[in-house]
Amino acid sequence: MPFVQDIRSFIRESSRPVAERLHLHILPDYSDIMVISALFFFTLHHTISPVISRILFPVSYGKANKKTRNNWDAHVVSLVHAALIVALSLRCLNIPTLSSDRVFGFHNGSTFVSAIACGYFIWDATEAIVHYTEFGFVLHGIACFLVFILGSRPFAHYHAVRFLLWEVSTIFLDIHWFLDKTGKTGSVIQLINGVALLGTFASVRLIWGGIISYDFWKTLHSVFNQLPLFYVVVYGSGNVMLNLLNWFWFTKMIAALRKRFSSNGNANGNDIHRKSNGDMEHKQF
Repeated sequence: MPFVQDIRSFIRESSRPVAERLHLHILPDYSDIMVISALFFFTLHHTISPVISRILFPVSYGKANKKTRNNWDAHVVSLVHAALIVALSLRCLNIPTLSSDRVFGFHNGSTFVSAIACGYFIWDATEAIVHYTEFGFVLHGIACFLVFILGSRPFAHYHAVRFLLWEVSTIFLDIHWFLDKTGKTGSVIQLINGVALLGTFASVRLIWGGIISYDFWKTLHSVFNQLPLFYVVVYGSGNVMLNLLNWFWFTKMIAALRKRFSSNGNANGNDIHRKSNGDMEHKQF
């Protein structure tokens, strides 16, 4: 469609002056994908999810209050993004150009994944601001957006697609939330999902995440003098912070699940969300 192509070309050309000024050399090549991604997630949240959820869950969603419906729609966005970004990232793991240059190497596949992630975190940061609960959530969305858009220098695409595999655990976290809201709290299926949640969290975030983080730090150290100090600070501190948070959340998740399936049970079915991520009702880890 010529009209669509004209719009995409306009977005790319409009982003070029800013990209050149900030030394984000490959940003114009996928800025249109980033915009499309953001529009998709906003539309999913405010239009697609409400319509489909009312049809499929007329009681759990249709009779819920406004805050719960918004959290429901946000979890739909989180779930769709997690499934999509994991699938796309897996396709990038064996790209030779990324493996041969782990610092500055890039590929059409990795830039596409980064654009999808940038669009998502635009939505994420906006949602955290509009439905403000605490500053940490706003900071999370903005920081993640910065990490991925700064990668359009290009920088760290090899590690970016690997860190995005952390989102595997988010899939089970969102399913856990939906099971609570559809009356399956404490059920066998939630127990199975809880085991899967802990297993994927430990494997992809703690073990895999630790291995990739160690490799990232070695790579970062090897090119320390080739990067602006700002990059070293943002990526270095961000990596340490996220790994520490993963361990903190993991201990909270174990405690919450243990309480959930104890003999006393859990009356409201919300502990894993309150305790594992600081009342992160509509956030992912």
